[in-house]
Amino acid sequence: MSPAPDDVKIGILVVAYNAASTLASVLDRIPEGFRDRIDQVMVSDDASSDSTFLVGLGYRQTAADLPITVVRQDANLGYGGNQKWGYRWAMEHGLDVVVLLHGDGQYAPELLPDIVAPLVDRRADAVMGSRMMDRGGARDGGMPLYKWLGNRILTTAQNRLVGASLSEWHSGYRAYRVDALRTLDLDAMSDDFDFDTQILLQLIDRRHRIDEIPIPTYYGDEISYVNGLRYAKDIMGHTARHRLRRMGFGEGTSSESYELKVDDGSSHRVLADMVPDGRPLRILDLGCADGVVGGLLVDRGHEVIGVDLQAQPGVADRLTDFVAADLDDGIPDDADGGFDIVLVADVLEHLRDPMSLLVELRSRLVPGGRVIGSIPNFAHWYPRARVVAGRFDYDSRGILDRGHVRFFTRRSFRSLVTEAGYQVGDWRTLGLPVEVFARGGSAGVGALLRTAGAIDRVGVAGWPTLFGYQFAFELRVT
Repeated sequence: MSPAPDDVKIGILVVAYNAASTLASVLDRIPEGFRDRIDQVMVSDDASSDSTFLVGLGYRQTAADLPITVVRQDANLGYGGNQKWGYRWAMEHGLDVVVLLHGDGQYAPELLPDIVAPLVDRRADAVMGSRMMDRGGARDGGMPLYKWLGNRILTTAQNRLVGASLSEWHSGYRAYRVDALRTLDLDAMSDDFDFDTQILLQLIDRRHRIDEIPIPTYYGDEISYVNGLRYAKDIMGHTARHRLRRMGFGEGTSSESYELKVDDGSSHRVLADMVPDGRPLRILDLGCADGVVGGLLVDRGHEVIGVDLQAQPGVADRLTDFVAADLDDGIPDDADGGFDIVLVADVLEHLRDPMSLLVELRSRLVPGGRVIGSIPNFAHWYPRARVVAGRFDYDSRGILDRGHVRFFTRRSFRSLVTEAGYQVGDWRTLGLPVEVFARGGSAGVGALLRTAGAIDRVGVAGWPTLFGYQFAFELRVT
């Protein structure tokens, strides 16, 4: 059970580096009416070369109304590393909410009640203090024009790539629910200033709710340790890679499961459309995932039995029945046979021995029954280019999905199914799954991808073995 608002344990993480001249004033500005709500204040001195640590110790002696702990890191952890240390501290001490506050005074402690409110009420999992929400406020507060322009350009580009609508990605005034932080892979993130972008990308990837509040801008005499050009390169690199991972290219920390493609013209929609109507059919859906494809067929009046390693949310509601089984061990006895159609949508490439499964399926089909499925095309230009470049490794999804253990070309697959006792009936070549690639980005990105999709379709028509991303097929027992 979640704690009531009055019982929420709030921690303040003050990251400090060479902040001897500003730390005390930052702590002074924590509102008096808010202090009794704070469970702990952690001042983490990141191995400063000045007297930041001593200032923190001295302040602790005089501030009886603030539960302050001051530590000095043995070695400089970096801006991101200091945060990671602090968030682990928050987890270890059972805090519910942690606020990131900078020891240089750039962000207003006076707004602590506002930044924690959406977290305490569970309306958000993270809250950003934005200097861009009040029109003109950032420049009036002393933000240099070049920084303002850079902020706007980078924020716009990141929103477009990720499909977000944040007014600012680059504020260091943030607060998080600690249970949301527990879902993140902190070890995979940078120890430098690009950490702030990486944590937002992981929060977005895991579908956490991010809120924003307006904050004032203050630029004083503090020293900036950020290399602007390097920072821009790093954060745009992270954002672009995040976008590519969502499209299926490259390794990453994405938490999304294998994505079904049921948009018009997509592989799973094509397979569903290859199943004839006219009378109710008994269908075995192997590797049914969450049952979206099978559900389309149930809605058309067919009986669909799904099989997968484990039940995903909603599968039992979408299908007629579900059986949990490992297909590498064969078809479970619960799927007893007498099927008009067996669906193997993007399944065979995940099996150690697809030949054995195909042979076993013959006994589960009624006379005249068919196997309908799809496979990725390893001869597509993308894996070919990866091999030529010496980069044959796995992606988060797609043709080189990390779960694929077998790879097929048109010729090798036809040889496999012929040996298993089938003849190929309907055969379709499908292009890039633009409907998936366009998800998670802004309208502008989607428009560009749809244009690329139109070009790809021309390639598929002219050279199917090079431009075909997947093959959809119908097999009949010989």
